Amino acid sequence: MNNPFFNFKKELVRAGGILKLDKKIIKRLSTPEKVITVNFNFKGRKIKGFRVQYNSALGPYKGGLRYHPFVNLGEVKALAGWMMLKCSLAGIPYGGSKGGIAIDPKILSPDDLEKITRLFIKKIAKYIGPEVDIPAPDVGTDPQIMAWIYDEYSKIKGCNIPAVVTSKPVELGGIKMRDEATGLGGKFMLDNLNEKLGLAKNQTIAIQGFGNVGAHM
Repeated sequence: MNNPFFNFKKELVRAGGILKLDKKIIKRLSTPEKVITVNFNFKGRKIKGFRVQYNSALGPYKGGLRYHPFVNLGEVKALAGWMMLKCSLAGIPYGGSKGGIAIDPKILSPDDLEKITRLFIKKIAKYIGPEVDIPAPDVGTDPQIMAWIYDEYSKIKGCNIPAVVTSKPVELGGIKMRDEATGLGGKFMLDNLNEKLGLAKNQTIAIQGFGNVGAHM
């Protein structure tokens, strides 16, 4: 079975060899700082969730929270590692993290989604926060779920803490055009790459997938 985290470490070792990095650095970058696994019951079913915090050398952990029936620890660890690399390469003062719950949001009612979200946050509240780890939407999650996290976390801490998540609804302090931001960022990157490589102006590309990113490119 394909293991995304094995692939991540393989890529890291290969890149480290090209850059002639010390083996101790590669080992450090190949290991998450914290792996949080939680289990809780919901309507007679055991729910499993994860939060992986990779490397905080540059700042607080930052990364999405996904809801998908096939979420597993190997995938979440790999995504947290890639988030670490993305933040570092872009010069953003955050470390990498990622979280997930192994559920299918498409078959759950909004009420059940809210309850599961709040149960999960109660389990990981001590591991997240504006100066520690800031979740954001990912596959199967959206601003509404971020709003529930914000509300539950604030209740647990006893004060209003909107900075616990990003991509909240605009009326709760989120920013306009957040849905388009990632796709637009990709578009700007492609424009710069096109200019650097001197490609023809009528060059065409294929977009794989048409979700939150591809739809806005």
